[in-house]
Amino acid sequence: MSFYGETGTRKASRTSGLAIAGLVCGIVGLFFLPIILGPLAVVFGAVALRQTGSAMAKWDIGLGVVDIVLMIVMFVVAANNGGTFTWHVG
Repeated sequence: MSFYGETGTRKASRTSGLAIAGLVCGIVGLFFLPIILGPLAVVFGAVALRQTGSAMAKWDIGLGVVDIVLMIVMFVVAANNGGTFTWHVG
């Protein structure tokens, strides 16, 4: 009897649910509610990075930081425009 390889075994995935949740929060936070979703992306990414060390967790942290920076920029622009933030196209 010869064995050509292991059958029935599956390689464990290194992507965690927290990393996926952080990535979703980071991407959606670019467009909606960056004040909430940005910090959530950073927290989810940090926990996932500690658990798995995956590259997706690093992207979560990066996107969360970008969300937070964009939120700060929007607040500064709104403060300089008399408390309103308007975007004129055209």
